[in-house]
Amino acid sequence: MIHGFVGGLGHLFVILSFVSALFAAISYFIAAKTDDFTKKEFWLQNGRGFFYFHTFTVIGIVASLFWIIYNHYFEYHYAWSHSSKHLPTHYMISCFWEGQEGSFLLWLFWHSLLGVFVIFTSKKWEAEVMTIFAIVQTFLASMILGIVIPAINFKIGSSPFILLRDALDAPIFKMNPDFVPEDGTGLNPLLQNYWMVIHPPTLFLGFATTLVPFAYVIAGLWKKEFKSWIKPALPWAIFSAAVLGLGIIMGGYWAYETLNFGGYWNWDPVENAVYVPWLILVGAIHMMITFNNSSTALKASIILVITTFILILYSTFLTRSGILGNSSVHSFTDLGMSGQLLIYMLFFLLGAIVLAVVRWKEIPTMGSSVSTYSREFWVFMGATVICMMGFHVLHVTSFPVYNSIATLFGFDLNLAPPAEPIKAYSNIQIWFAMGIAILSGTGQFFWWKKMDKEALKKVITPPIIIALLVSAFIMLVSGISNSEFFRIQYLLLVLFSVYSIVSNTFILIKISKTKYSLSGGAVAHIGVAMMLIGVLASSGYSKVVSLNNTGLLISKEADTSFNNENLLLFINEPRTMAGYEIIYRGDFYETVENGYFVNVNDLESTINPRYKIAINDIIENDIVLFNKSDTIEIAPENTYYQVDYKNESGEVFQLFPRAQINEAMGGLLASPDIRRKLTKDLYTHVSSIPNPDEPSEWGDLKELEVEYGKNFFVNDYVAKIEKIEPLSEVEGVELGDGDVAIKAHIKVMGESKDYTVAPIFLIKDKMVGRIPEEIADLGLKINVLNIFPEKNTFLLGVNTTQKKWIVLKALEKPLINVLWMGTLVLMFGFSIAMYRRYSEFKNQK
Repeated sequence: MIHGFVGGLGHLFVILSFVSALFAAISYFIAAKTDDFTKKEFWLQNGRGFFYFHTFTVIGIVASLFWIIYNHYFEYHYAWSHSSKHLPTHYMISCFWEGQEGSFLLWLFWHSLLGVFVIFTSKKWEAEVMTIFAIVQTFLASMILGIVIPAINFKIGSSPFILLRDALDAPIFKMNPDFVPEDGTGLNPLLQNYWMVIHPPTLFLGFATTLVPFAYVIAGLWKKEFKSWIKPALPWAIFSAAVLGLGIIMGGYWAYETLNFGGYWNWDPVENAVYVPWLILVGAIHMMITFNNSSTALKASIILVITTFILILYSTFLTRSGILGNSSVHSFTDLGMSGQLLIYMLFFLLGAIVLAVVRWKEIPTMGSSVSTYSREFWVFMGATVICMMGFHVLHVTSFPVYNSIATLFGFDLNLAPPAEPIKAYSNIQIWFAMGIAILSGTGQFFWWKKMDKEALKKVITPPIIIALLVSAFIMLVSGISNSEFFRIQYLLLVLFSVYSIVSNTFILIKISKTKYSLSGGAVAHIGVAMMLIGVLASSGYSKVVSLNNTGLLISKEADTSFNNENLLLFINEPRTMAGYEIIYRGDFYETVENGYFVNVNDLESTINPRYKIAINDIIENDIVLFNKSDTIEIAPENTYYQVDYKNESGEVFQLFPRAQINEAMGGLLASPDIRRKLTKDLYTHVSSIPNPDEPSEWGDLKELEVEYGKNFFVNDYVAKIEKIEPLSEVEGVELGDGDVAIKAHIKVMGESKDYTVAPIFLIKDKMVGRIPEEIADLGLKINVLNIFPEKNTFLLGVNTTQKKWIVLKALEKPLINVLWMGTLVLMFGFSIAMYRRYSEFKNQK
């Protein structure tokens, strides 16, 4: 059955959102241009009405698309491509924005809500600011229109409500146009993480909020109110920096928890495309604050606020046009909207440039030069360093764009992205980071007034001395100076970051005696310095502890690094590793309902891979989790590998890194499990596992004649036949009156636990049949070949294969929690600053 109504309704809402945004833009534009109060109020009311209706239609689009996803209407291409029946509700929410259309819709949704809020708070700025808002919404709504103009065969946007039969040219739809798949292809396994439920909406809210200061600066240039736009725009800019920064950090934490490259930032072009606008926005905030306090840096503020929004559009073009090709692991593929995206970006880029150029001579500037001993100078230098930091990343990330532009003009640049991006970016960025640490620590002392040399020496000397002593202590205790990773720039970054923390702490103590609302900058700077120390320690001094000292190659096909930095673990066989004793204990599934880890050996398969039957009682810490024969729903995509750790102090803990074989995504997908401690994290993931789809290679059959109830050896394990059970029925075999079947219960004592197998021996129609059983953990398959009643013995057949194994990699990440704590401190500083600036704007009104 095709559920056509909801898709048709959703598409109608898309069309109405586009039209209403366009009419809102026209109405607000007319209101901004007229000086007649009556006409202005009339067109303002029209603009509000159209924008409110636009917001209603956007909510209608969101509701329609989520209804399709939630109810598993797989006749729609978007639902089929991004969801499946087994996903829990919170991951269905993630499905909403996994695709391009959904991400544009999320962006559209945030803009519409922000626009309503701006209408209520902007007052005299409403007409001009909302004109910009409505134009942006018109462009964004066009991205999901999915309409083809017949005369020129030009497609505008890509609709999330297109039917599967219209999106795929599959033979099944020719035979049955109403065919609906039983299930969807599912959500990308890497996105099935709780951070992916909150990271994208946070990030897109950050994207959306950059529009507000941009709209205010354009309105200021338009109205020739070159100064007054700063007051209302500044709290929004700070809010935008906080939300966008939080979204970036969330993405980094998701990467740290989910991916297995051992970190949180990989200088991927998509990561860079978000990082650069945030840096420029932070620079813009500092310039706006400078103007707010001393009437300087107005032109710089205008340039940087415009640049921030244009870079957001540029990042959208980079990640959604397909221009990055294979240079990014998680950019979107081109949906044929690259032309639209380019028009969208160029419209605002050229419009903003033209308006700024026309008004440039009219923008007031400060006549006198800025003294080196003034805070304006230090803030300007800080903003300059931040912008240089951003444009370095932007330049290298844009190599594919340079190549494409050169191709248009008939020649090849052949600029290749860095072969080792972490080194290529980080080796330059670290010097900029030092500059930020020095400037953020020193500039705070000036308090918007000129300071002479002697006064500067007096206030700056104590922080310098304390920073030197603390840095020396850190280097001594941590052993940085003796480390194989010794770099002079690392030592300098530690020193300058500590200096920034100490200096801003001095400022914070001084401020606390007067007015807490002034402390936002100092708190934020402390957070940044903490983040720099956390980044340096966790990245520069990350240490591989799973070193292979056996002298044996793990794999002849793998490179030297893989063989040197990984350990091959056989199940239940202990190994030592950098002060730890580790044991691989087996493979586990995670239950859907309670998130328990259940050993695969305790479960029996059913027709549906999502449901297993408990073979016996499943007990943990003397608590029965499941009874024998219970049906248990598991998540079959991932297998978890229990690794027991015991450190030198005798502390015992378990980690459960997970992995899956996913050919559609390149083979092995591994995610780490992390042991978190205050001073360092132990970061563990599997690097290789046996392919579960490949059959085991069994050795030759070995025969053993054993006596009932007596111990015997099977492949170095002690075993014993404990029970012989006559069977009246055997699954898949119909037993007659003269047929005989028995099950031999054989106990095999492994290294850490006992196993029981129950091979079957049967005689049917005077023909002998045998059904063996396997112990995968031990690599054994045991069969009853014959029975000798007169001797009370049994002839067993034993085959052996490779025991279960995994290849494990483990790293120690020192002081990484300083990074996460620094993020929280930074967000707190942003919050204080935002509250202060909003209060100033509110009081001004």
